[in-house]
Amino acid sequence: MFKDAIRQIMEGAVLHSIGPNGTPSESYYIARFKTLREPLGFPISAAKLPDDKQAIHAWVEENNKPVSVGRIHLIPEDSSGSCSDTSDANSTSCPDFLPLNQEGCIDSLGNILPNFNSIRPAVQIRQMGTIIGYQRKGYASLVLNELEKSAVKLWGSCTGLLQARRAAIPFYESQGWVSFGEEYMIDGIGPHISMWKPLTNNSQKGGE
Repeated sequence: MFKDAIRQIMEGAVLHSIGPNGTPSESYYIARFKTLREPLGFPISAAKLPDDKQAIHAWVEENNKPVSVGRIHLIPEDSSGSCSDTSDANSTSCPDFLPLNQEGCIDSLGNILPNFNSIRPAVQIRQMGTIIGYQRKGYASLVLNELEKSAVKLWGSCTGLLQARRAAIPFYESQGWVSFGEEYMIDGIGPHISMWKPLTNNSQKGGE
């Protein structure tokens, strides 16, 4: 477990990370709600996920207000990544990642992903978002980089996986993530594409 790690990144802005088994502030979840759930008409309860306790969370605060957030978790050995999209009853389910149960997956650059016996440990980025008015400051890349580094520190070299909304794909590509497979719908959210990135001590890339 990481206790709340705090790093000044510029005047008035601070980067935090905590977890697993750490509890971010309610203002962290409010920022998550405002960026990801409120625009889709979800209730504020949808901002929290059932496995938040098992995740590492990172966020940037500006003047003590979380403005950019994200989380990463270890995908259990008996799971291929499918999970509930929110903690609400009757929540839609996010699909499996095919490379965790199927060999021969090829990404958009023509790379063959590791076979499902060697791709683990696998981790998943979720709930990345930056409040409007605080974008284009490099905060999202700082949050993502912190999550990647923290995952490697806790779980060792691993395979990063995520499910990106269309609008977020260029950002993740700028950070070294590569798409694979066909586009799919997540009910109530919209079209997504899966992406991957090998995570090691030398794999993080800054900039946004």
